[in-house]
Amino acid sequence: MPRTLGRMRERKDFLRVAGERRKWVAPSLILQVAPSDAPEVAGPHAEGRRIGFTASKKVGNAVARNRAKRRLRAAARALVAEHGLAAHDFVLIARQETGTIRYAQLLAELEKALRRLKVWRDGPTAAPGA
Repeated sequence: MPRTLGRMRERKDFLRVAGERRKWVAPSLILQVAPSDAPEVAGPHAEGRRIGFTASKKVGNAVARNRAKRRLRAAARALVAEHGLAAHDFVLIARQETGTIRYAQLLAELEKALRRLKVWRDGPTAAPGA
């Protein structure tokens, strides 16, 4: 069964994750992490993982912000869905380099951030209680 990620869409969720003050800053992205307060809302296959994306106007115009968020979504599908710690909320914040950096380097920076924040799991993660 493919792993998915629940989405965070409400401001209060983003503020709660930011309030945990657990983040890693890389040249192309900022990753914030917090234990999930409601893992069941993420969906049956998300294992309690939810993710949110944001890009401020510092990143550029609407086209640049959308491109940056698209790249972050692709990177999250590739890494967070498979290797992210279950029952956690993740916020990926785009930076100016997000839209122009090579995709392989973006993946490497996201993996480093996940490892530094100790939310990386080698191989597929097992569902809680399984």
